[in-house]
Amino acid sequence: MPITAKVVEVFRSIQGEGKYVGVPQVFVRLAGCNLNCQWCDTTHARDILPGHYTELDALQLWAIVEDIFRGAHSVSLTGGEPLLQKDFLKEFLEIVSVYKITTYLETNGTLPENLKEVIDYIDIVSMDIKLPSSTGLRPYWDEHVQFLHAAWGKDVFIKTVISCGTTMEDIVQAVEMISRGDPTIPLFLQPNHFEIKTGAMDKCREFQEYCLNYLSDVRIVPQMHKFMDLR
Repeated sequence: MPITAKVVEVFRSIQGEGKYVGVPQVFVRLAGCNLNCQWCDTTHARDILPGHYTELDALQLWAIVEDIFRGAHSVSLTGGEPLLQKDFLKEFLEIVSVYKITTYLETNGTLPENLKEVIDYIDIVSMDIKLPSSTGLRPYWDEHVQFLHAAWGKDVFIKTVISCGTTMEDIVQAVEMISRGDPTIPLFLQPNHFEIKTGAMDKCREFQEYCLNYLSDVRIVPQMHKFMDLR
């Protein structure tokens, strides 16, 4: 029996976050996540609920992607947390690699062992740093460090959500972690969309000034797809 994945949706749109904001992509959103961040904006993909996803094997998914790709920049694997379905991803990415299509992984950066199994097929890694004061969760510093090691040599950039509750202590920890590995990795401070006008943007500017003392590329980029009313 072929391996299947729980696929929430497949659609073509414009990347709204991070280093590749503005490029056309085909998005493959997989169901399920190992985290429960308090500001999650994709709860429909985080929670595996009956009727919210379709079971597809790799060839079925590729047929959908191929039909709408039409010269897009890349295929974005997102969620939820796509690495939870690593065995399926290996099969799907093997097919994609035959067509020399750029692959883009959107991940929470907490599953380094899963990443190791698919990294050879991934071109771009968009990794979140889950700051405890933003997510309301425990710290994941060790997992993030291991994840960055596993992604070494790929086109990697880091995003982190900044909320009104984000602390400088967490930012200091994040900067230390990045600078010990590679201080040239771009860091994107992403203001929580729901708090942009109530303090999150001010926090971003404060944190950017600090980060630039240690990292060479620190940018403030909100979720542009939400301003454009896109998925």
